[in-house]
Amino acid sequence: MYIGILIRLLIGYVRVEVEGYYIEKFINMCVHKKIFIWNLKREKGVKLFLNIGKKDFKKLREICKQTRCKIKIQKKKGIPFILYKYKKRKIFVIFLIIISIVIYSSSKYVWNIDINVEDNLEVENIRDDLYNLGLKKGMKKENIDADKIINEIRLQRDDISWIGMDIKGTNVRVKIVKADDTPELLDNKDYCNIVAKKNGIITKITAQNGTAMVKVGDTVQKGEVLIAGYMEGKYTEPRYLHSLRRSTSKSMVYRKRKSLL
Repeated sequence: MYIGILIRLLIGYVRVEVEGYYIEKFINMCVHKKIFIWNLKREKGVKLFLNIGKKDFKKLREICKQTRCKIKIQKKKGIPFILYKYKKRKIFVIFLIIISIVIYSSSKYVWNIDINVEDNLEVENIRDDLYNLGLKKGMKKENIDADKIINEIRLQRDDISWIGMDIKGTNVRVKIVKADDTPELLDNKDYCNIVAKKNGIITKITAQNGTAMVKVGDTVQKGEVLIAGYMEGKYTEPRYLHSLRRSTSKSMVYRKRKSLL
């Protein structure tokens, strides 16, 4: 039964109103002529509402004449009626189909590449490097080899400590963590002093290389020399060198400053 209803939905059916004094006779004749009707609903004894297939509707008119009943169409449902409804709007339907195909096709491509660097820092030429590795607008998402691009970027650049790639819809989001700058290495052969970076009090100081200019308990000012970059021998001239220290103080940080002495 349900399969029959589904078939009639595909081929089209109508919801009709039958009015007359011979409703029972009308139903019996439909059954006798093997006309499939469903969803019957009787009202006030002289009205009957039912569904009937599009092809059987003409037969129903003949039965109504024989039983002196009036018939009236309430609704038309099914694919044939929908197609007929838009028959005069062919251009609109075709245009709608074309738009749907374009939208579906474009969803398979990349249309936006968003590069986000942690802490809003700048990474020079990263967009060009990604482009050279194949990540570009207008390419198919299925052609993006994210692992390969990430590994190549890591090998090519020392200023990036981490990179990740996320593909959502037509967008590609690239997340980058920039590597910390490598501190400048001092040449131990350079002559230099150790000076106070801030004001403070010396609590301990050991000159591993050079000559201590302050002692424990001294109050020092910013820029004051703590360890001079030279050593005096008892029987030799002063020897200039790269001063080293092992010291502690209150509220003070040390820095090295070159000195020609």
